[in-house]
Amino acid sequence: MTTVLLPTSIALDPALPDGVTTATYDVDVPLPDDLLGADALVAWGNPTPVLADAARRMPGLRWVQALAAGPDQVLAAGFGPDVRITSGRGLHDGPVAEHTLALVLAAARRLPELVRAQDAHRWADELGGRQNLPHEGGEFRSLSGARVLIWGFGSIAARLAPLLTVLGAQVIGVASRAGERAGYPVITPADVPRTLPGTDVLIGILPATPATRKVLDASVFAALPDHAWVVNVGRGATLDESALLEAVRSGGLAGAALDVFETEPLPTTSALWDEPRVLITPHAAGGRPVGADTLLADNIRAFVRDEPLRNLVAR
Repeated sequence: MTTVLLPTSIALDPALPDGVTTATYDVDVPLPDDLLGADALVAWGNPTPVLADAARRMPGLRWVQALAAGPDQVLAAGFGPDVRITSGRGLHDGPVAEHTLALVLAAARRLPELVRAQDAHRWADELGGRQNLPHEGGEFRSLSGARVLIWGFGSIAARLAPLLTVLGAQVIGVASRAGERAGYPVITPADVPRTLPGTDVLIGILPATPATRKVLDASVFAALPDHAWVVNVGRGATLDESALLEAVRSGGLAGAALDVFETEPLPTTSALWDEPRVLITPHAAGGRPVGADTLLADNIRAFVRDEPLRNLVAR
């Protein structure tokens, strides 16, 4: 009999093949002794220390299914090399794409400044009334004709790019290999420096890896035009927050919309909170693994049959 542990942090009811049983567990506390012999564990919202405890105390564990798109938290828990880890890639494409579109539109329509003006009961004449045509006067005020660079062109970007295109944006992706993905041109990181000066919006959807740590840094911000906005919905570790804040304050960037941060929750002492042209959302882009039961059913079936698992993470 194969046992799969399901978290109580989300309602799950995957179809199970014969010979498989499930048990539920509380993600916020160490696993009870009677569950330590399970063969597989599904992770969603587990604190890293509790996952690390499971990694130490489950010698027979053979597979961990993360429902998050990025499995960095599971990888950090220290599961042995014989434990297969699969991610929730694809489960968050729709929600993250919608949230990213909302952040980009908020930047274009200056919602951070407008909300602050509302809080102060101030009629922001400079943001209303007669306005320049889109991109006239060196401003980013519309997606029509805007040049958008998406750094991290995976399944989320493939869902987002058509939404931007419908509103008139020109989209280029950045990935490890150049070519075409989902009908959009994709360049490599080596080609990014020559592309940044012509970019109106830079969107980061990068995973947290040693290679991507603070890749969105001062040199990137300096190469962008001063009317550009930076939007980050990937992982907070990929962006240098101090360099970003300095670029916005100095006028090197028009602003930023951030959903992820190096430290979460974002400390109350962070200067990002009070910057008028920075929009903060609390890691809210995902949080809804759409289709989790289907992914689980497919992978449980493959696990039992010793077949290739979907979204297997290379380690």
